[in-house]
Amino acid sequence: MEPHVFHRDKKPGWIEVICGSMFSGKTEELIRRLKRARIARQQVEIFKPALDNRFAESEVVSHDENAIPSTPVDAAAQILLLAGGADVVGIDEAQFFDAALVEVCERLARDGRRVIVTGLDQDYLGAPFEPIPQLMAVAEYVTKLHAICVVCGAPANHSQRLVRDGHRLLLGAKESYEPRCRRCFDPHGGVSTEAQTSETPTTSAPAPPPSRLV
Repeated sequence: MEPHVFHRDKKPGWIEVICGSMFSGKTEELIRRLKRARIARQQVEIFKPALDNRFAESEVVSHDENAIPSTPVDAAAQILLLAGGADVVGIDEAQFFDAALVEVCERLARDGRRVIVTGLDQDYLGAPFEPIPQLMAVAEYVTKLHAICVVCGAPANHSQRLVRDGHRLLLGAKESYEPRCRRCFDPHGGVSTEAQTSETPTTSAPAPPPSRLV
């Protein structure tokens, strides 16, 4: 559920989490909510992890090629320094941030900000993907979106990795992942079991030139 009441005099703060598998429309929903906030003349700041430069250096971009300007940051703590007087703070691809993101979001909410965070709730093995589970626990509002399984057409809540790479963090899009349902998901399909505990982000292949993409 998207909150729709905003009292400027009381300055309430809260956290919204938008989670799900890849290709489920998380960033599209983030952009929609941020654009509505701007229409309401609220000050908006958007942040993304600097390492996620697959499609654009300084834009949050959805798979449907909608985009909104954003500020890339290397660590979650920088968001506190850069949020300024924003009424609404958007944060995309939370799974690429460090664990400090949870406290950052809570501090922003306690300061009277509306905080909207998107990210994967599960990694390529189907395990909880920090820090989204922790954010879901402390958020006032949680929206879980689903993609469509490319195998059978059922609702998909898993991101099937298609390349042989055991790193937990692997930057990629359609060339590296596809949405799968619980039944069709194979956590080890096409993936080497070597280095499955590594947190070092890698890239599966150079991303195509951006035509305004997520």
